[in-house]
Amino acid sequence: MSGLHTEHGDADESPGLLLWQVTNRWQQAQRAALKPFDLTHVQFVLLASLTWLDAAGPVTQRALADHAATDPMMTSQVLRALEGRGLVQRAPHPEDSRARAVSVTPTGAELANRANVAVEGCDRTFFASVDKVLLTRTLRALRDQTP
Repeated sequence: MSGLHTEHGDADESPGLLLWQVTNRWQQAQRAALKPFDLTHVQFVLLASLTWLDAAGPVTQRALADHAATDPMMTSQVLRALEGRGLVQRAPHPEDSRARAVSVTPTGAELANRANVAVEGCDRTFFASVDKVLLTRTLRALRDQTP
């Protein structure tokens, strides 16, 4: 017997494959939108997340990784690269001696906000043909599922 053993009569009936295809196309659009800012997508996500969270006070690397749903070790590596560019600062946390406090620099906040305009414009274009309220509700439900 040859061929793929599947419950789907057509590849377009597979939600996993469709999600994979859409995600890849969306990431490609995001990479293009971020290219003028010399940011990778993960650098943007962490810089924008930090800019968002930093308004509430000291942010630990762990809290940033949790917010962005990124691997803590990869988060640390990306933050080192952003720190090297003068976009973020890392210092001892004022309340937890075991943690590092991460903050966005004025240059980093300015770049995050300029890049965010491009990212949100990219999203508006990419998702223009779908019901965004339904899409975001569905994506939150998927994100919040217990693995």
